[in-house]
Amino acid sequence: MRVDLITLYLLAIGTLLASSALTLWERRSYPRRRRELGVFAAGYATLALGCATAAIRHDVPGLPGVVGAALANLIIVAGYLLNLHGVALLNGRRYGRISLSIVSMLALAWVIAGKRGEAVMWAYLSAIPIAVVCGLTARELLGTRDSKWKQSRNIAVAVTGGHALFYAFRVTILPWLAASFGPHLLAIIGQVTMYEGVLYSVILPMTLLRLARDEAHADLRRESQTDYLTGLGNRRWFFEEGTCAIRESNAFAPVSCLALDLDHFKAINDRFGHEAGDEVLKLFARTLRSVLGRDAILARIGGEEFAALLPGHESARAKDLAEAVVRRFSQTVTRTAAGVEIAATVSIGMARLGTEEDTLAKVLAVADRALYSAKSRGGNRLEIARAATARANHGDAPERRLTAL
Repeated sequence: MRVDLITLYLLAIGTLLASSALTLWERRSYPRRRRELGVFAAGYATLALGCATAAIRHDVPGLPGVVGAALANLIIVAGYLLNLHGVALLNGRRYGRISLSIVSMLALAWVIAGKRGEAVMWAYLSAIPIAVVCGLTARELLGTRDSKWKQSRNIAVAVTGGHALFYAFRVTILPWLAASFGPHLLAIIGQVTMYEGVLYSVILPMTLLRLARDEAHADLRRESQTDYLTGLGNRRWFFEEGTCAIRESNAFAPVSCLALDLDHFKAINDRFGHEAGDEVLKLFARTLRSVLGRDAILARIGGEEFAALLPGHESARAKDLAEAVVRRFSQTVTRTAAGVEIAATVSIGMARLGTEEDTLAKVLAVADRALYSAKSRGGNRLEIARAATARANHGDAPERRLTAL
């Protein structure tokens, strides 16, 4: 079965309009990316308009010749520029001046070419801005470092980059092929161009929608693993992230675990109210993050109970950090809405991970026993679990079983 050029134009127009409508519909479900999806929808609709102009330019009075070709080319390039602008918005960037420059130079090129240069412009030179814009789009997609977009981003890069290379071929290699094999080759390449364009009009919109869906899924996952009050991870997240960190550490990499519990927290709630208690919890979470740093795996695992995993920290370093948390928090005052100042303290139990046989649950249980030893001694202090044995030649690195003091 042979498909003519007009049929391919109609197919491209239909898929682009369907993609535009679907993207407009989907933007209601992703308010965070409502603006970007709106720009994408406008880009697909503009590309459809450009394809329609190219398809009917020989049949509409006033469009035949250079006017119709120039108008179709300008509209199509504007559609590609809208897609570039939408991708750039994902990274908080804009291409306003570059877009205006590209459209202005393209319009000037058509004016200079005139009727005498129409064939060369339409067959070859009109592909230059498309190749440039799609190349910029691929580069902008590569700049999206967010891991939640990785899979769909790679597909979008392949689509836009491949589209750019195809149009670069039309500019650089096609003229030589046409000179060698005759002008009938241009008709074949025209059909190939539209066929490739149909694939582009289907795959790219699906992939860009996938970006929004992946982001929304990642946001939901993060919310399900985050403690709403403190912004730290919750118990489930702590065990998932902590287990991964332990698995990725080598046999001799030091890993320390802290079990933390606010002293007399129920008395604070009873005396000052739950709102004041919430402020104390949030203050402690900020203190914890400030002292332990961004690499620490921190979570609120109970009411006033917290846990921290410190990959790569020797015992001495972990001990210094834990003592700094105790000291810093005891010196920090929470001020309630009524202006009442609340001073709170924290008790900490610390344990070291031993060999590969040790699990996060085991080491946290040991740290927890050390924690309650600290609380039984009056609180506002650090207690360190000791190892039953130590690895030879590795300082205080425990080898087998951890036991609390």
